[in-house]
Parts: sequence; structure tokens; C-alpha cells
Amino acid sequence: MPRYSLLLAPAANRVYAGESAALTASELALTAAFAREVAPTTIAGVVHLGFEADGLDEAALAVLATQSARLALFERVGDDDGSGDDELLRPIALPEVDWLDDDLVTIPKYPGKTNEQFTRLLLNVTLARVRTEAQGRPLDVLDPLAGRGTTLFTAWMLGHHGFGVEGDAKSVEQLSAYAKTWLRRKRLKHNADLVPVRREGKSLGRKFEGELRLPDRPTLTMGVFTGDTRDSAKLWGKKRFDAIVADAPYGVVHGSSTDVRGVSGKRDRSPAGLLGEAIPVWSRQLRAGGALGLSWNTHGLTREALAEMLEKAGLEVCTGDAWLGFAHRVDSSINRDLMVATKPV
Repeated sequence: MPRYSLLLAPAANRVYAGESAALTASELALTAAFAREVAPTTIAGVVHLGFEADGLDEAALAVLATQSARLALFERVGDDDGSGDDELLRPIALPEVDWLDDDLVTIPKYPGKTNEQFTRLLLNVTLARVRTEAQGRPLDVLDPLAGRGTTLFTAWMLGHHGFGVEGDAKSVEQLSAYAKTWLRRKRLKHNADLVPVRREGKSLGRKFEGELRLPDRPTLTMGVFTGDTRDSAKLWGKKRFDAIVADAPYGVVHGSSTDVRGVSGKRDRSPAGLLGEAIPVWSRQLRAGGALGLSWNTHGLTREALAEMLEKAGLEVCTGDAWLGFAHRVDSSINRDLMVATKPV
């Protein structure tokens, strides 16, 4: 069986770089059904992701091109005696699958920003479990803890619509300012603005509205409300989403503030209190066959407790060995993991 090697792109974050080989191995195993025997391997002192496959068609190459840390793909040839001494790497061109330049997500730098490679990984494994009737067109992706929009901009890069809710009004203002500047500098046809939202004579805050028109592609939209994530269903009304992807609060301060408050009315940065109230809301916003992907700090909430929350909300948690390969250290107070659950069809 042909053997291949995926050269991994270096991560800007040193700690994440040390974990990326194991993380991307799990990502590839879950998003590429054609790949077998997926495992990190070292070639001439450089870490690659090795796998076997019965040849690679255009669809398979497109999947490999979307991987969060892919840099280059090679076919491993030679090595007739199994020693590795005569093995050569034959480069295979990967297609250009991103709709936009990756500096859309790499330029912004601020305290508490989720690593953009991990954001893409979380989005990839979540979208791989979507079974809605929306297949074949841009999907509707909601980040109900949108921050400054890393997940939503990544969704745009992958050719999907991005929607969000964010409790910090300043973050939405910064998202709006950055999006307008970036789109203008790239000379892309677009509409983008921050507008007030009123319903029944009452102010509901503001909303960023964006529309991107690329040549020979469907128009992409983006919308982000200011507001509490637990009011997401009220803010978005009858709209439903193919995927919901969120990076939950870690329970530590990164130099930014939030107005998300727990059941006591006090500021609550822990994932347990917030997710317990928000997950049932998010579940109702999913289309049948949709998928909810969450990353969270396991120091504040166990995997078993989170799975129970998701199941009580009517979702089915994805299980299997590959799903247990994402836990990794971010810093001394954060051990991040992810979980994906689907809404029955």
C-alpha cells in the first residue's frame, strides 16, 4: 500500500508546536477516512505525519490540504529492505482550497487569542461530523463565544458563513474594525458595518454585518451580535446552524474582560457554570444532523461532566480512541481538550 508523509507547518506558539504532531494525527484520523496507520514519524530529524492510503484522488488531496498544520505532502518511495536508508520523498502538489489568504487569521495578536492552528483543527473535526441537508453549499457556522472572530474568519477561509455572539462589545468593535481594514486592503468586494439592533422599540446592542463577494464563488456572510451567549437563540431567532464551534472560558484571566455572568449574577469565567446554561440553548440552534464542537480547560470541568451536559441537551457525543488524542497543555493553569457532539437526524 502506498505510504505518504505530511510535513507539518511550524506553529508560532512554542508550547503548541510541541504538541501539534499528536493533535494533527488525531485530526487526520477523524477527517480523512482514506488514511490508515496515521502516526507521527521523524525523517532526517524533522517531524512528519505518516499514513497509508490506496492512492490519493482529488477529493482526498483536498481533505489533506485543509488540515490545520499541513505544509507539504510527499509520497514515500524506495526502502525495499525496510531499513529506511534508501527511502526518498516524492513531492505531491496540494490544491489551493482556502478561499482567502491565511493572514486574515494570523495578523491579529492580542492576549487570550486562541491559537489559529488549533481553531482550524477544532473547526475541521466539527465540520467533518456535519450531516445536515446543507452539504454542497457554504455551511452556517455559529461561534456563540466569538471573541474577536478567529473562528468566524477561519470559517470564511474555508468557504463557509460565520455567525457569532460576543458579550464584550469592545471585542465586536475590534472585529469590525479589523475586518473592514483587511477587506479594504485586499481590495475585495464587500459590505461591512457595525449597526444598532432594535426590536419592539428596545435596543439589543449592536451587530457586525459583513458580506464578501468573490469571483465565481457564492457570497459569504458574517454576522456577530453583542450580547450574552445564553441569549443566542433570542438574538438569532428562527435561524438554525449546521455547526456550532466555541472555545469555552478557561477560568483564568488573559488581560481581557467579559460581561458573561453566571447564575449568581457575578462574573463567571469558569466553563462549568456557563456551559451548563448555554449548551441547551446552543443545541436548539443546531439543524438536525448538525455538530457542536467545544474546546475547554479540563482543570475546571471533567470530560465526563461535559459529556453529560451535551447528552442532557439531546446531543450524541462522538466517541472512540481518536477523540481522546486532543488533550494538551496550554500553560500551567490550562489543559485544553475538545469534544464534538451531533444532533440526531
